[in-house]
Amino acid sequence: MDTSSPAAFVNGGLLRMHVGRKVRTVIQVTRSDAGSVMGKSTDGCQLVVRGSPPAPLTSYVEVIGVAENESSIRAELWTNFGDSF
Repeated sequence: MDTSSPAAFVNGGLLRMHVGRKVRTVIQVTRSDAGSVMGKSTDGCQLVVRGSPPAPLTSYVEVIGVAENESSIRAELWTNFGDSF
């Protein structure tokens, strides 16, 4: 495991402080479209995650990627957490 530049664990409120950097978060999926997923962060903020999610997509997912702005992440790695969390 490469620990030289770990991803900051963020929620919706903290995401704005990490724009352009690698982040990690857990969201509750509310909608899935082609190439993006919308979801609620642990503090209730609406986030957009861009990329190709795993199929089938569960209700809760962990995402590691780069924060594009205060409400979106470009995903590099998706992990299904199941339908209850």
